[in-house]
Amino acid sequence: VELVESGGGAVQAGGSLRLSCSTSGLIHGRNCMGWFRQRPGDEREGVAVITRGGGGEYYAGFVQGRFTISRLNAAEMVYLHMNQLKPEDTGMYYCAAKWSPTGDCSLRPSDYATWGQGTQVTVSS
Repeated sequence: VELVESGGGAVQAGGSLRLSCSTSGLIHGRNCMGWFRQRPGDEREGVAVITRGGGGEYYAGFVQGRFTISRLNAAEMVYLHMNQLKPEDTGMYYCAAKWSPTGDCSLRPSDYATWGQGTQVTVSS
């Protein structure tokens, strides 16, 4: 397994979590790294993506400034800092990677070929 997520858990609404993705070197060959989630009964959706240099960060509309994605290429890690969590943020969170020849790091799950196993986030009201 090349992408391994950790850091999920159960928190109360308003709480925070930091998700981590260990990439085992994969990060060096992929200019787009992203976090996605699948809520119960819903399709997988993009949460946040980040470009190779870290200068380009893109977030889904529902994030509303609450989450921050970051990557440390030297440490081969990608993070998602989540604040002000809401019950509707409950779901399985996945790390994903892709190579984009155009540098377009989309939020579309179908564009990403490499996925981790996911980490569960549960937010109670």
